[in-house]
Amino acid sequence: MIASTAYQTYEKSLLKEVREGHVPNHVAIIMDGNRRFAREIGLSTTEGHVKGKDKLEEVMEWCLELDIRILTVYAFSTENLNREPEEVDYLLRMFEENFYKLGDEERIHKHGIKVSVLGQRELLPERLQKAIEYAEAKSASYSNYFYNIAMAYGSRQEIIQAIKTIAQKVKDGEMSVDDIDESVVSGSLYTAPFPDPDLILRTSGEERVSNFLLWQLAYAELYFTDVYWPGFRKVDFLRAIRSYQLRQRRFGK
Repeated sequence: MIASTAYQTYEKSLLKEVREGHVPNHVAIIMDGNRRFAREIGLSTTEGHVKGKDKLEEVMEWCLELDIRILTVYAFSTENLNREPEEVDYLLRMFEENFYKLGDEERIHKHGIKVSVLGQRELLPERLQKAIEYAEAKSASYSNYFYNIAMAYGSRQEIIQAIKTIAQKVKDGEMSVDDIDESVVSGSLYTAPFPDPDLILRTSGEERVSNFLLWQLAYAELYFTDVYWPGFRKVDFLRAIRSYQLRQRRFGK
């Protein structure tokens, strides 16, 4: 009881401190550690993924509370398609169910949150593609907040696709080689409608970006925490934001 009260007091103090500083406009998250979290507390892999899904619901709420306008999450990489078939099938069915829920979710419509999926959706089952289209269509007119879900995503593939798009435009005479600059490349990526992330955080203790937003992270602050994703607490999130703020102040940004 005492520990719980102390935690709540610390969380409120940290929230107040963070709100007084400059909050990042765009936060991107590599959600890592569902399976290891499950193993450590005796749950199945699928239960670990459910816990991870529930945690994302909480993080969305924290972003709204801090008025973070853009949240981009790494939900399913192209490499994830090579996992055990049973696990992949479960994840894809869970995603399908949740995209339909997302399209009808009261919070999405109350706050005007636009849902977008970034990645090679053609690699996903048709049923899941239809669920994605449902969530995107239901939120297409919104522009208060942006919720981007990277699925069947790999940043190298994204960059290769951008190169092909630009090369085709040059071949077709729509632009010259000298027209190619950073803005042209950025405008050819999945993330073209959005500014680059201000903060990229990763859970689970791994300190790498794992083929996520390689072009877009050029000037982002990186934050790593050893907490597994399902165990990620609000104070952990607030510490990440505070770290971003302290770095901004240090470099006079």
